[in-house]
Amino acid sequence: MNIHEYQAKALLRSYGAPVSDGRVVLRADEAKTAAGELDGPLWVVKAQIHAGGRGKGHFKEAEAGEKGGVRLARSVEEAAQMAHQMLGRTLVTHQTGPHGKVVNRIYIEDGSDIAKEFYLALLIDRQTSRISIVCSTEGGMDIEEVAAHTPEKILSFSVDPATGLQGFHGRRVAFALGLEGKQVGKCVDLLSKLYKCFVEKDAEMLEINPLILMPSGDLKCLDAKMGFDGNAMYRHADIAALRDETEEDPKELAASKFDLNYIALDGEIGCMVNGAGLAMATMDIIKLYGAEPANFLDVGGGATKEKVTEAFKIITSDPNVKGILVNIFGGIMRCDVIAEGVIAAVKEVGLKVPLVVRLEGTNVEKGKEIIQNSGLNVIAGDNLSDAAQKIVKAVKG
Repeated sequence: MNIHEYQAKALLRSYGAPVSDGRVVLRADEAKTAAGELDGPLWVVKAQIHAGGRGKGHFKEAEAGEKGGVRLARSVEEAAQMAHQMLGRTLVTHQTGPHGKVVNRIYIEDGSDIAKEFYLALLIDRQTSRISIVCSTEGGMDIEEVAAHTPEKILSFSVDPATGLQGFHGRRVAFALGLEGKQVGKCVDLLSKLYKCFVEKDAEMLEINPLILMPSGDLKCLDAKMGFDGNAMYRHADIAALRDETEEDPKELAASKFDLNYIALDGEIGCMVNGAGLAMATMDIIKLYGAEPANFLDVGGGATKEKVTEAFKIITSDPNVKGILVNIFGGIMRCDVIAEGVIAAVKEVGLKVPLVVRLEGTNVEKGKEIIQNSGLNVIAGDNLSDAAQKIVKAVKG
């Protein structure tokens, strides 16, 4: 689960991390009052969406002279005007894709004097099952570009959970960033606070880009991006309350309410599979035979008829779907339950695209019998390869 920048900064502030004073704006008529509560003389007006690259992005509805989703204002009136220009418009960045995201929230904060910019992040390293710390002197830039062209400017190391974060970890970051004197101690202190927040809130990602060094020698988190482990939200009601459902794909949001693992993709063949490994194999074989999957959808081992019905409805709600492949290997999951769910969903929403069903495993004969006696125009797949070829052929015409 992701949260907005202003929410992440409020969380970091509660842990004592240095961030700028700011106000969130939901309506354009609130912007002037919000900016007036800040000291100035510079104000930064930031579009709030769950995507990076806002400063280099562009608005689809932009007028001449408008630039990006992060702008510098020199008066309260100018800040209010910028907020008015951004709210309700679609911001396109390299992370949103060409469709962009609608800006429903604006964050106005005090400007900051910047001597140097750095990159600092805490991430979950899936290979070592540890928290990794990544830092670079190239702050304010796309870290992917830095990694591709100047990887020597990135320091990355993991923290042993047996010892937790130690002072030498912070000093290692400080020295890598070229900090000196009292700045080193401030870096150690900041990293300690960030690590504490990361662990206690079950975060998956905490990115500060840029982390700035001010002329005074103080450090400040000028931007903040945070993501959390969705499976841990049951013990973090305060974090769960920050969820902005308008930032999520409606189909993925609907799937989450039924505990379905669904990710929307750009292809034309909808997939309903049980088990993440089988789902990946199904998507791979669809690509092998010349088509593209429209989604990843794992109904899980304990799916009910109702869950399967909802899963099918979510797939068919995607206008890009030109065909559907149901691929079930019944272990814990029973093939007859899948069959009943598919039949119920088709009867409820209709079937306007080709449907190929491949069943194998527990109660497979019963499942096949249910589909055969349904009277629906369903194509049977003998095995995974056969099913994939049939749905690709049906879609390609």
